Amino acid sequence: MKFITKNIIFGLSFLILVLAASCKKKTSEKIEENQDQKSPNFVVIIADDAGWNDMSFHGSEIKTPNIDKLAKNGIQLNRFYAYPTCSPTRASFLTGMPASRMGIVAPISGRSEKTLPDSLITLPQALKKAGYKTALIGKWHLGLKPENGPTAYGFDYSYGFLHGQIDQYSHHYKNGDPSWHRQEEFIEEKGHATDLITREAIDWLSRNKSQNFFLQLAYSAPHIPLQEPEQWKNKYSFIENESRRDYAAAISHLDDAIGKVLIQLDRLNLKENTIILFLSDNGAQKNWHPKEQYNGKYGPNDQLGSNLPLRDFKKSNYEGAIRVPAILSWNQKFTSEKIKTYTSIIDLMPTFLELANAEIPQQVEGKSIIKNIQNQQFEDHEIYVRGHLQECFIEKPWKLVRTRHINAETEFELYNIEKNPSETANIIKNEPEIAKKLMMKIENEFSKDAKEVNVPLK
Repeated sequence: MKFITKNIIFGLSFLILVLAASCKKKTSEKIEENQDQKSPNFVVIIADDAGWNDMSFHGSEIKTPNIDKLAKNGIQLNRFYAYPTCSPTRASFLTGMPASRMGIVAPISGRSEKTLPDSLITLPQALKKAGYKTALIGKWHLGLKPENGPTAYGFDYSYGFLHGQIDQYSHHYKNGDPSWHRQEEFIEEKGHATDLITREAIDWLSRNKSQNFFLQLAYSAPHIPLQEPEQWKNKYSFIENESRRDYAAAISHLDDAIGKVLIQLDRLNLKENTIILFLSDNGAQKNWHPKEQYNGKYGPNDQLGSNLPLRDFKKSNYEGAIRVPAILSWNQKFTSEKIKTYTSIIDLMPTFLELANAEIPQQVEGKSIIKNIQNQQFEDHEIYVRGHLQECFIEKPWKLVRTRHINAETEFELYNIEKNPSETANIIKNEPEIAKKLMMKIENEFSKDAKEVNVPLK
């Protein structure tokens, strides 16, 4: 009788353990299942200057059905931080470390000699070592000369533009310099940049479908100048402001392009094993009043993107500039959810390399967010962001913003961004101990940065 009872108890205990194990998140099970089979592909889609309130999944009047689908079926990184401008975000994504460590704190512009350092191991280089084919199609902005283009940093294939801003049809930089290239050789092509980038991505996927790949698909939209065909502008006749209407058209054109890439992945039977990351490189730009760019052909634009309800625009270190839309989607392997933990652009490289079972270089300061994705353990990361106008340090729920001046005293602001995400109440006088602690942390991070940066203090 005792033997039977013990067996019953043992059986019930075993059953409970089995049931408990079966209740784990589907995401975790499917990631582990995939790791037993084949490493995933990666498609990284980067919008240029798209704001928090410029997509319909965030409540915008601009319709983005394809991005919305990614958001609905994937993971929304609801507290994801990039940099105030584009070059730093791209540098951090490709190296897993703050761009300020490399002296990149602002857009690389003009005929600058500044480039991404070649002493670091980039994400595509690490993935190539693990057997991946790599490509960058679209915007580079980490070296403006062909010899400092994407193929010098681990991309097998490159096509698009080297600079940060181009005429959408001539594809020239704002000062007239050539920028459009294939494999770092300047070329002339007809067509809108959004369409050409999409066409090239679709063709590249067809050529590389038989092995693991990493595709960085970096669009120019909705960056100025706004040059959208009527078919896209006509969708927004209800928007009174002409500039905002043109901006909305650029977003919709971008969304349609993303839809074409998603269809191609499905057509090539790549959808099941491809992780898609969508993000904006920084918050939206408020307006554009050019004086000499493009010989006065374009602008002015009095109203561009919207970051509401977040504060401010591109270039600052307030939430509207650095907290950006970000989505991770993996067909039926990532459970649809919003992750509210604090993550940063530098966390993506170690995350991708862990998913690819690839080695993570020692230089990487970011932390993998796989545990957050699997819903096993939530880790809010401390985040340091240095732009060319300000610096900030984030430690949930606090955010310290530091503004330095050449001829005036340094300013500090403290916000509780959980209670006050719009940053309307500076509470630094109310929380002196918190402020003091974060001041020490921001100074410690600042001391690790490169001594020379690509713009002077303003």
